[in-house]
Amino acid sequence: MEHPGGGVAARTAEPGVERVASSPRGLATRYLPGAGLIALLAIAVTLPFTMSNFRLFQFTQVLIYAIALLGLNMLTGYNGQISLGHGAFYAIGAYTTAIMIDRWNIGYGWTIPVAGILCLVVGFLFGRPALRLEGLYLALATFALALSVPQILKYFEHWTGGSQGIVLSKPKAPLGLRLTDDQWLYFLTLGVTLALFILARNLLGGRVGRAVVAIRDNHIAAEAMGIDNALYKSLVFGVSAAYTGIAGALSAVVIAYVAPDSFDVFLSITLLTGVVIGGLATISGAIFGALFIQFVPNWAQDISKAAPWAIFGVFLIVFMYVMPRGIAGFCRLAWIRLTRPPVTGNETR
Repeated sequence: MEHPGGGVAARTAEPGVERVASSPRGLATRYLPGAGLIALLAIAVTLPFTMSNFRLFQFTQVLIYAIALLGLNMLTGYNGQISLGHGAFYAIGAYTTAIMIDRWNIGYGWTIPVAGILCLVVGFLFGRPALRLEGLYLALATFALALSVPQILKYFEHWTGGSQGIVLSKPKAPLGLRLTDDQWLYFLTLGVTLALFILARNLLGGRVGRAVVAIRDNHIAAEAMGIDNALYKSLVFGVSAAYTGIAGALSAVVIAYVAPDSFDVFLSITLLTGVVIGGLATISGAIFGALFIQFVPNWAQDISKAAPWAIFGVFLIVFMYVMPRGIAGFCRLAWIRLTRPPVTGNETR
């Protein structure tokens, strides 16, 4: 077909592309992810009204763990820095909230951002000298942090309550909302989780995220391209610690109790396990990993009360063998295979 000006009009689209876009498989690829997110959010909003307080408490813990895992995934999955000490930042956030509420009588809503800012500063200051360490050496340095923080908390007994910890009271729903304490805390945690996930998505999907991943893949090439490796590594460490500190602050409010023994090295290892199981360098992997570390130990306990950790180890081995890229990576590959358009004879010519 000739153009009115005498030239040949270019076709706007290939016939095969039009068929794929209008096919059921193409429509599913285009609209199903958004519909799935809306459905998931609808389910999350209705959960508090369909289950017991204990189950609701468990799902609130899932959201808290998801925030902590997302922060650790920024550091380990996206930036390549291995940390075995994020349980320390979890403890700092929890004790910041507990001390401000118990000692200074400050409203819990103000303590959560303060805990995040404090952990941001501590993480940045810790990450700055740790820049000289990489790989296992950095893991050992953070491991030492996880070992020392619980002991330090016991030492300052006047502030932290020592080994006895600090007992808090659960806050009531504000503005006369007809919600139980557990329902209100669930919605509060859900709102904070959504805000932090959106922030992480925007941060990692932009220029900063590309710089962070470039440092992970090849820090020499990233430096050659003008990326300040030291600054970005320190900032990622700080932001990661801030996310974990906010999770700890929410945990203190939800559980209404903090004690040094609750933040031992095992918590740091559990967080790292959740990141790997959920999927490294994925945002959705934080949700899957949080579900795993919250419910799988309970299932292992139900299966065998004599050796629950042996059952948990079997679960870990099976998951890593079946899903080497984590649950999020497995779901992504399954989605690609289901939505991939079939190859026709015309496309092979």
